[in-house]
Amino acid sequence: MAVQLTLLLGAASLAHAQTAVNSARVWPAPDHTRLVLDLGSSVEHSVFALENPSRLVIDIKDTSLKVALDRLDLDGSPIKRIRSARRNGNDLRVVLDLASDVKPRSFQLAPNQEYGHRLVVDLINENAPAQKPSSKPVLSESNDSKRDIIVMIDAGHGGEDPGASGPGGTREKDVVLKLAHQLKDAISSIPGYTAKLTRDGDYYIDLRSRTLLARKENADLFISVHADAFRTSQPRGASVFALSQRGATSETARWLARNENRSDLIGGVGGVSLGDKNEVLAGVLLDLSMTASINASVGVGSYVLRNLGSVATLHKPGVEQAAFVVLKSPDIPSILVEAGFISNPQEERKLLSASYRSKLAHAISRGVQSYFNDTPPPGTYLAWQKRQGKSAGGLSSYRVQRGDTLSDLARRNATTVSRIKQLNGLKGDQVVIGQTIKIPTT
Repeated sequence: MAVQLTLLLGAASLAHAQTAVNSARVWPAPDHTRLVLDLGSSVEHSVFALENPSRLVIDIKDTSLKVALDRLDLDGSPIKRIRSARRNGNDLRVVLDLASDVKPRSFQLAPNQEYGHRLVVDLINENAPAQKPSSKPVLSESNDSKRDIIVMIDAGHGGEDPGASGPGGTREKDVVLKLAHQLKDAISSIPGYTAKLTRDGDYYIDLRSRTLLARKENADLFISVHADAFRTSQPRGASVFALSQRGATSETARWLARNENRSDLIGGVGGVSLGDKNEVLAGVLLDLSMTASINASVGVGSYVLRNLGSVATLHKPGVEQAAFVVLKSPDIPSILVEAGFISNPQEERKLLSASYRSKLAHAISRGVQSYFNDTPPPGTYLAWQKRQGKSAGGLSSYRVQRGDTLSDLARRNATTVSRIKQLNGLKGDQVVIGQTIKIPTT
């Protein structure tokens, strides 16, 4: 009897150990579709593709199915139908009938604030048309070129990655997508500018691919838009970040950087190829390019922050720097704008307001415009205007170097500190390396 009881308890334990698929989601994106299965625990699984007809098979060990997969909305995806069956007694087989062949990729995600254990299966369409680049950027630029300045706007998170959540349940990914659309409209309305989005819907793009999209578009500036949270509800205010090679400038910046970089687990990887250079030369070139990019990022960030201060509370008075992966483009000035702390109840309500987001969008666009008015990229309409003498007369632009002070700049240019502060809207005597300021010409 004791032996029989032991066997029964063992069987019950095995049955209890079996996990289940409790729910599922499908996230269509331009170049891939993501299927997410919510699980009770981590699992062993395998994925393989079949042809004629195209199918994808997902085998999951010791798993049961508690959701009707055939009721999922498959619009916009290559999946025509989803079937399931038991296999080897305790295993689950899920079969996706596909409209075309795909390249599968699968991985598991640990629980976060919104979801539990997840099995993610990406259906990558290798034949998807590449994002069509703008017809306005040109690679070969003459003095008569009049191309638009290209600004790539990145709405943080998306799809399976909701980002932070506010006390009222507002999700960061939703708010920043709306803000990104408003910022795109604001910048594109300025003559000589074209703005583009890394994502225009609710789907995920891995962090490094976002900067690769900017490179494909020959972007002059990359802006990643976020609305993050902190451990408590007290922190508030907008911030602007640039990349730091040495780490973060504050504990808040370090915490936020770790939180954002964790999102890279949801996607793949990318990078910059310097394969045709020897190791030493590649390192030097990358270091030089990255240093110039960071200096320019701090410069444009200071313009944006100054304009944000006219419509929003600022979390910090200066541009912060942290090791955000999404800013690690060695050849494109890149900034991350925290529109506010979604964990703060008052700021959560503001970010839900279309009129408040519009104020933020126009403040950011004014900062971008002011920066490029002073330092227009070669070959652009703004640079052509400046050569024609249509920019503000009697002024020159100067990029602040290490060791510069306002008094030194005033003395070297036969002007006064107060005049430089007035021209640049500076309240204090501090300038930042890489910042571009207006200097009166004599």
